[in-house]
Amino acid sequence: MKLNIRNIIGGAAVAISAGLLPSCNDYLDVTQEQILPGVSVDYTDIAAMYEPVSACYASIRANNMHWVVNLMSVIRDGDVWSGRVDDQGELVLIGNNYVYNNSSFWGVNEYWRCFYQIVRYCNETLVNLENYALNCSGSELEKNYGYAGEVRIIRALAYYRLVQFFGEVPILFSNDQQDFTRSTRDVVYQYILQDLEYAMQHTPKVRPNQMEHVGAFSAYTAEALAAKVYLNLAGFNNDPSYYDNVKNLTQDIIDNGGFSLFPDYYQLWKIPGRLCDESLMECQVTDFGLGEGQYVGVDQFFNCAGPTISNQTTYLQGTGGWNFIGYFESFVEWAEKRGETIRATTSFLVGGTTTPSGDFVEPAGNPQNTNIWNGKFYLPLDQFTDGRTQYGDNNNVRILRYADVLLMNAEAKVRLGQNGDAPFNLVRDRADMPELSGVTVEQILDERRMELCCEWGERYADLIRTGLAESVLGPNGWTPEKTYFPIPQTQIDLAPSLRNDPYTTLTQP
Repeated sequence: MKLNIRNIIGGAAVAISAGLLPSCNDYLDVTQEQILPGVSVDYTDIAAMYEPVSACYASIRANNMHWVVNLMSVIRDGDVWSGRVDDQGELVLIGNNYVYNNSSFWGVNEYWRCFYQIVRYCNETLVNLENYALNCSGSELEKNYGYAGEVRIIRALAYYRLVQFFGEVPILFSNDQQDFTRSTRDVVYQYILQDLEYAMQHTPKVRPNQMEHVGAFSAYTAEALAAKVYLNLAGFNNDPSYYDNVKNLTQDIIDNGGFSLFPDYYQLWKIPGRLCDESLMECQVTDFGLGEGQYVGVDQFFNCAGPTISNQTTYLQGTGGWNFIGYFESFVEWAEKRGETIRATTSFLVGGTTTPSGDFVEPAGNPQNTNIWNGKFYLPLDQFTDGRTQYGDNNNVRILRYADVLLMNAEAKVRLGQNGDAPFNLVRDRADMPELSGVTVEQILDERRMELCCEWGERYADLIRTGLAESVLGPNGWTPEKTYFPIPQTQIDLAPSLRNDPYTTLTQP
């Protein structure tokens, strides 16, 4: 059976056509595009060259920020509670007992579909940029290469998520590819690193909030994501030489990027913290300051996570979430024993209590549910634009932060026999935690557990790469065979080549 890439991800064929996108000064103005191929594009119109790049950023909002993608990214780490007993019950089985079903639960296929959709956008955009490049010279050509670097970072992020989730996945070198044979995890990482190396060479070495299109991904974004790849490679292959890469990449960000931790951890996650100097990768949202009309958002991403919020003092209109993402009490107790205050107040949204912003958190109605929610998704009612009432409206989604860079730098140094106290204690200082000296890998992993809780499956990834998953998660049913989700049966039915033994070298069909 002849297959087209449109089948493997279950979506309509897409070509990013600059000629059909609205003109804009900022990519936030561009909504998600689904444009059919065959449209003529004027590649001599260099002023329109960024518009297909805009659509790639929009694909992050539509796909990486699908609510079920976030749920499935965080529920396996042993700390995060997810899935209401009365809805999406298979999420409860996955998060509590590591029961995977690649044919009955729609979310597994949706995760696959969402990230390959991003890949397809990026592939098509890179072809468009190559065509624009034929009509560029001098500074225009340099800008073209920089835009291609941004797209490669987006594509690298998509593959990074796919590897985190499925392990061995196909590399789609073009959108016309017919062979969907998977590649091994390390080969996909090699492909990711090629994209990121290109981006490091061609995108500006500035913070995202200093980019031409404010918030766009930069060379430092590429360095941070590459450091995460090398951190995984070091653990998976038991090869300490990779820690040199982690240290060098993160040290360049620390020494030259001008990044700093946002001083108020509570507000970091709210409107004041958007695109601050801590941000390395952020999905942007805007309501344009208007209470109605156009809204560039992330659909139900925030809404699915939180509880109902109300305020009887200000009588601002309350907002109700779906009650899907919270924490197990055991994790909250662990944090309390550590003496956490600032991060606990921010991260734990406890039902029946009032937040520092004066909002009341409605307690869970079902005693089988958690009553402690993910506070990083909470937006105070007094920060909403008047007229906007959906949970989290007008807040950005944080993807990569400088705090993660500092902790990666600390871990790499300690594993290389060096002192990691300085970057480690910067993170603790912000949290008003006492400084430590001679920090160990175990202490750094605990710090990551608290600092990055409920963020993109970071805790689960740390347990896997360090070999701790069996001792920590095993009592709940995790086994090494459950490191990754199975390939969705829907995709195997569409593309039988997914059953092939994976490529062990970077092979282009």
